[in-house]
Amino acid sequence: MLVLLKAIALLCEIANIKNFFLYHTVSFYQTTFNKETRVSAASPDSQKILDYNSSPSKRSLETLESAKKSYRWNKKNYSHTRRRIDIWTFVFTLSFKLWRNNRKWTYAGGYSEAKAVVRRKAQAVWIKESLLDLGPTFIKAGQLFSTRADLFSAEYVTELSKLQDRVPAFSYEQVSAIIEDELGRPVEKLFQKFDPIPLAAASLGQVHKAQLANGDEVVVKIQRPGLKQLFTIDLGILKQIANYFQNHPRWGKGRDWSGIYEECARILWEETDYLNEGRNADTFRRNFRDEDWVKVPRVYWKYASPKVLTLEYLPGIKISHYEAIEAAGLDRANLAKLGAKAYLYQLLNNGFFHADPHPGNIAASPDGGLIFYDFGMMGQIKNNIREKLMDTLFGIAQKDGTLVVDSLIELGAVVPTGDLTPVKRSIQYMLDNFMDKPFEEQSIDAISEDLFEIAYGQPFRFPATFTFVMRAFSTLEGVGKGLDPKFNFMEVAQPFAMQIMTNSNGNGGNTILDELGRQAAQVGSSALGLPRRIEDTIDKLERGDLRVRVRSLESERVLRRLSAIQLGTNYTILLSTLILSATLLFTNGSKIVAAIALCVAVIPGWSLLRLRKKIDRIDRMF
Repeated sequence: MLVLLKAIALLCEIANIKNFFLYHTVSFYQTTFNKETRVSAASPDSQKILDYNSSPSKRSLETLESAKKSYRWNKKNYSHTRRRIDIWTFVFTLSFKLWRNNRKWTYAGGYSEAKAVVRRKAQAVWIKESLLDLGPTFIKAGQLFSTRADLFSAEYVTELSKLQDRVPAFSYEQVSAIIEDELGRPVEKLFQKFDPIPLAAASLGQVHKAQLANGDEVVVKIQRPGLKQLFTIDLGILKQIANYFQNHPRWGKGRDWSGIYEECARILWEETDYLNEGRNADTFRRNFRDEDWVKVPRVYWKYASPKVLTLEYLPGIKISHYEAIEAAGLDRANLAKLGAKAYLYQLLNNGFFHADPHPGNIAASPDGGLIFYDFGMMGQIKNNIREKLMDTLFGIAQKDGTLVVDSLIELGAVVPTGDLTPVKRSIQYMLDNFMDKPFEEQSIDAISEDLFEIAYGQPFRFPATFTFVMRAFSTLEGVGKGLDPKFNFMEVAQPFAMQIMTNSNGNGGNTILDELGRQAAQVGSSALGLPRRIEDTIDKLERGDLRVRVRSLESERVLRRLSAIQLGTNYTILLSTLILSATLLFTNGSKIVAAIALCVAVIPGWSLLRLRKKIDRIDRMF
């Protein structure tokens, strides 16, 4: 068994060397072509506009052609079978690496938490590089999972958050052919000028700057060739992977992998339709029509199709270019607050929000406002969900832990297990201590009991719909902290929530009156039902059916430990019996039967090792 595992580990290391080699063979492309900056006045490439009939430089075309050959998935002769082999090789290698993490004997020189962290960090880097090698679908999936701290360890989440598109641009000839095929006319007939060098290349497409016949400066997004075919293959395999994880006894518990897959697939397919992105941009623009501090590029529908989208060229300074922002005399702290305010406005006012607000999709306008780009990934929150989110935000603002838990239950984010007292206590403690002041080390002991119960009971379950809400929240928090280290999201959220509660849609105090009326109705309903519940309780008491549950964390832990020790004793006796029997049989000449007994002894031996780990884990929780 050990020899087999070591062989598998060696193969994995060989795979790592292969990935390392592939990574460095495309480094030329990364350093000479790929740009992370979106359309911005600060981008030097924004000035490199050529007439449509001008020939691009030989160097640029050579760069494009060399970059195009960097990845297997980008080749025309890349077969479906090879694609499946590549993806499942990654999945099985990842499964083995995760399995190995929980085996202390695989750590050279003995196990320690520091060694485990180092291993997880190395694995996180390997995962990120593997996703980049697998191409657009997996880059997008990795970006979506970069905020799922409920699914992955902190080391993986941190590394996935660094995942940026690193894909080859496609050639100007392909761009020209796609535009002519989609819009029905050649490039030179549609545009007065067209830059053959893309401003930016991403996993789904690339952006070129152009000028219309009337002199309007625009940016043209062109979808990557063969993208839909690649998505069809990849999403079919990802569905199988999601079903595998959903049915896994450990990884599937309390997680909606199938729902997450469906939501991701829906978003990815919507991103391949540029007409849908154009409609999203128009909707987003209308929602902010009364807010002059938010700007959205206008869509030129005459030059739009499912694979081509032409937008107004709206220059600005990338939100993460801090020196340029300061040089322009803009207030970084105010920009951070505007970002939080804009997202809260999207989420709570109309439920239509930008699901990918990373620094490349947000810019600062010259007047100190915000410019939003790229509306392919948008989220929609239904009215009833938005009302519950309002309850959650209102409960946080009022530091009402019970209201927060109740709203999370109705949202489906908390599974209503038998006893939610530790959950409520933990949330209340965090509301009282963490919202307005920095984290203090001594607070760990105060909530350790509750955190144990939360981890053991696993009441939290994030619905698939919240994947993109969480991603946007996390990304926006990072953007805010980058602009202003003192940025506190709740400082913006609290007055915003109160403002909506008291003056939603211009209705004066109707919303807060409705809230008071709703709470009064709940109290009245509870009061009317109280006599009946008392009568039922008395009836149960008289019949002897009433059960009183006394909760003791210490007793529960001790009982679990004693139960585990008793089971371990049984395994030890069984293992000793089998080994002794095998020894006696071997000395009496029954070698085959002795070998069978030893093979059977592996089962209780393995179970005993797993049980020992469980007991150690329980001991650490005292």
